[in-house]
Amino acid sequence: MKIVLVAGEASGDQLGAALIRAIHIKEPDIRFAGIGGPLMKAEGCDCWWNTSELSLMGLFEVVSHLPRLIKLRRQLVQRVVELQPDVFIGIDAPDFNLGVEKRLKEKSIPVIHYVSPTIWAWRSGRIKTITKSTDRVMCLFPFEPDCYRQSPVAADYTGHPLADAIDLEINTGPARAALGVEADSMCIALLPGSRMSEVEKLSSAMLDAANILGRRYPDISFLMPAATELIGHYLTSILHGYPGVNCRILSGQSKEVMAAANVVICASGTATLEVMLVNRPMVVCYRISGMTYSLMRWFKMLKTRFFSLPNILAGEQLVPELLQHEVTGQRIADEVVRWLERPELTDKLKQRFVALHKVLRIDAAATAANVVLRQIAGPDG
Repeated sequence: MKIVLVAGEASGDQLGAALIRAIHIKEPDIRFAGIGGPLMKAEGCDCWWNTSELSLMGLFEVVSHLPRLIKLRRQLVQRVVELQPDVFIGIDAPDFNLGVEKRLKEKSIPVIHYVSPTIWAWRSGRIKTITKSTDRVMCLFPFEPDCYRQSPVAADYTGHPLADAIDLEINTGPARAALGVEADSMCIALLPGSRMSEVEKLSSAMLDAANILGRRYPDISFLMPAATELIGHYLTSILHGYPGVNCRILSGQSKEVMAAANVVICASGTATLEVMLVNRPMVVCYRISGMTYSLMRWFKMLKTRFFSLPNILAGEQLVPELLQHEVTGQRIADEVVRWLERPELTDKLKQRFVALHKVLRIDAAATAANVVLRQIAGPDG
């Protein structure tokens, strides 16, 4: 049997490698090929191109590389059609993969898309494109298959790999020792995001909150992980404007920072899921350009009551969400104080987080491998 996989970024390479490993346990003789990174290659995937060929961010960068991407897609489709694999798996990267999948589906090659696009949050009309492009979607969240009920696309909940990777119980002690934080001190994590655009919009408000909290709790300290060297330089420069704030900027180490913190102030996104899995109370902040926000409101593009993953998963507001003009130092500080001074709320939240963690922790790689093998076997398999 032959399987072709295409991963468009580092996270896709991780998913692909885990999936290959899980499939090989069940079917050792399957051959894998496609586009992947070092992790997929280490698992035996014959990588025709490297994931870095598709790892582009920003409109200008994508447009400037468009001729090369179109050529790569044409060559990829040709190679897949010549190979005639038992199934093609596009891992995330929907802007690239769905176009490839559509062409392969038209050639009668079975297609699976791994990681559902966020049609539950915005651009729900994309389900029409997904329907034309793929036979099956493997979903990381339990509420996502419901989005496909009215479409001919099969959808399976396969669990989230982060939930498998993070223990159900995280002890603060080792993380604090590793980061040089005193065991009984009050420590707040500031996570302004992994993209410069997020950091520029959120970091000042977070440091304003740190300044307010520092006046209320003189011994409080703050940790701020920087996702990249460029972000680290930016955060260092603006921290000079807050001489009274006891804040350290770290290179990466976001999971350790989350584990060491009493409360986490973070940008909306995958980080909120990680904080939930590490089981820490949080304040979630989301800020976009005024024009984009106005367009989203005008066209009613946001389809959910909440924008943070813990609240979406729970179907209710477990953690505070601050949006646009609500993202101020005072509002953030007030929400942090609420967590710090009402321990009964924190205890209740942690119980809910553990329950949600268990829902997501179903051995994602093995579950996805079973779905892939069932797809290959067909209805009579």
